[in-house]
Amino acid sequence: MATESVFAGLKVLDASSFIAGPAAATMLSDFGADVIKVEPPGKGDPQRGLSSVPPSPRAQANYAWHLTNRNKRGMVINLKSPAATEILKRLVEWADVVITNFPHGTREKLHLGYDEVSAWNPQVVYADITGFGDAGPDAGQPGFDLTAYWSRSGLLASTRDAGAPPTMPVWGSGDYMSAIAVYAAIVTALYRRERTGQGASVGTSLLAAGVWSTGTLVAGALADGTPFQLHDHKAPANPLTNPYQCADDVWFMLVTSASRWPGLTRAIGHPELLEDPRYADIEGFVENSAALAELLDTEFRSQPFAYWKEALDRERVTYSLIQTPEQTARDPQLRVNDIVVPLEGVTGLEYTISSPVTLRGVPKVPAKRAPDLGEHNHEVLAQLGFDPAAIAELRAQGAIPGPPEAADSP
Repeated sequence: MATESVFAGLKVLDASSFIAGPAAATMLSDFGADVIKVEPPGKGDPQRGLSSVPPSPRAQANYAWHLTNRNKRGMVINLKSPAATEILKRLVEWADVVITNFPHGTREKLHLGYDEVSAWNPQVVYADITGFGDAGPDAGQPGFDLTAYWSRSGLLASTRDAGAPPTMPVWGSGDYMSAIAVYAAIVTALYRRERTGQGASVGTSLLAAGVWSTGTLVAGALADGTPFQLHDHKAPANPLTNPYQCADDVWFMLVTSASRWPGLTRAIGHPELLEDPRYADIEGFVENSAALAELLDTEFRSQPFAYWKEALDRERVTYSLIQTPEQTARDPQLRVNDIVVPLEGVTGLEYTISSPVTLRGVPKVPAKRAPDLGEHNHEVLAQLGFDPAAIAELRAQGAIPGPPEAADSP
């Protein structure tokens, strides 16, 4: 007997762009929510073009668009047109959840501010995401994951080796992490609505998500802790937590503890180190990190990764191969755990990435392609009660475009 999707019947208006807001809506769609995505006329959501922006991998298929907007219905509405307000009002009245990331001020001009939206639908869960929060001198500053999530939070400054300048992180990664926070806020508000019948305004900022991701270091700073210096591979704060290179140029990350030190000494063929007083406790590892890191470096460079995999596995020492994204895409562990899933309806793109929330025994809906630009305009407008004459009038007034445009790429 088929199990009904968790969010079957849940209606979501995705009036957001780029990654974080749309990805949160995608997570809801993975569990069966009916998501209508609204885009502006012209080229639509800028996310449609991000697959071609360096340093994104070059590919024929628009993989980034389908990753963030699968399983949605798509509309093009010119929210700047006065005639579009009635469409938006009916969409809000239809919706259980409204998601936006328009800046404060802009959203009110477009009739997407919380006060107006909640007046149309008092039970709606209104979710938004900002760069730097709702208050303070930078509340109106535009924010991207590279600026608000990575740079302002302390995360980027901490993610580099000693002597190296700040590097370019994996852009978009902060957006996808922030999407999880938006999703969590939405489902928390939906649970509250089930109990109280009340709608809510919820959200997060890229800065808040970035500080949460840097939590150990920022919390330590709040406690006036003394930070270790930036990571130095040759003299790390803890040589038992350090990347090492093998004879075949493969790198792996060693992450083990003092309790596994005996097994590590056996794996590298130096059991005599157990008697070395320099490594009797964690303070000794820290004080003598350069000497131990040099020894481990020398040993690990003497054999290929396959040798060390067997030796470390035998002693149950924790480590991981440091994979490239291309290696990760081929990793069988992803498919057997449904981290990578089939994608229906896209030429040249057979798989996409599932959201990281799993309900064991409850399947997600199959991943289907993201909508073409304005693909479902007529369908949704008819569903909202606009007859053909009204739709023609909306088109004449510039609220919606003419016939649906083709997407930039499949």
